Amino acid sequence: MTRKAVLLLSGGLDSTTVLAIAQSQGFEIHALSFAYGQRHSHELDAAQAIAVYYGVKEHRVIGLGLGGFGGSALTEEHLLIPKDRSHAELSQGIPITYVPARNTVFLSFALAWAEVLKAYDIFIGVNALDYSGYPDCRPQFIKAFEDMANLATAYGVEGKQRITIHAPLIHMTKAEIIRKGLELGVDYAMTTSCYDPDKEGRACGHCDSCQLRRKGFKENGMVDPTQYAA
Repeated sequence: MTRKAVLLLSGGLDSTTVLAIAQSQGFEIHALSFAYGQRHSHELDAAQAIAVYYGVKEHRVIGLGLGGFGGSALTEEHLLIPKDRSHAELSQGIPITYVPARNTVFLSFALAWAEVLKAYDIFIGVNALDYSGYPDCRPQFIKAFEDMANLATAYGVEGKQRITIHAPLIHMTKAEIIRKGLELGVDYAMTTSCYDPDKEGRACGHCDSCQLRRKGFKENGMVDPTQYAA
C-alpha cells in the first residue's frame, strides 16, 4: 500500500528537492502551499507549476493572514529586504525577513491535513546550515513539533502509528542540497528563491536567499539556471 505524505511546497529550491526525495522514497504526495500575505506571488506560481510537473496526488493553496500581523520584510512593503550582506552577517542574528511563527503555522496546517488523510509523514524543506538564521529551521524545532504532533492528534494519542516530521535537508549545505536534487533530476530553473523579485519574477541576485542559492551552484561548478534581473 502506498504511503501518503503531506509536503510543504513553497516553489523554492529546498522544497522542490524535498519533493523529489519524497517521491523517490515512494510516497504519494499531497502538497501544501500558502498565500500567507507575502509581497509577491511568484513563488506560488512556481509551486503550482512544480506540483503539476511532478504529478502530485493533490496540491492545495491555503490563504492565511500572517501579513496582517506584520513584523517581517517579506510581508510589509515599507520594510527593506537586506541586500549584499557578508557571509559573517548572514551568520549573525535573526534577519527582518523572518516571518514570525511561519513554520509553526505551516506545519500545523500540514498536521491537520495529514490527520484527515490518515498520513503519518510530513515533509518540510528546512535547513540549519546555509540559511538565514531563522529559529524555526533548527533541528530542535522540528523535534519539538514532532513530539507535540504525537500528543495533539487523535491517532497520535491512540498510538496507532507515530507521526514523523521529515526534514531531509536539515544538516546539508546548499551545495549538497543542489547536488542531491540534480541526482534526482530536479529542474532548478522551475524554482524561485528570491525575497525581492521584479514584476516579471526575475531574482534580484542580492538578497540573502539569492546569495545562498548562487553560492550553492558555484560550489557545484555551475551557473544558477534561474532568471536574474541583472
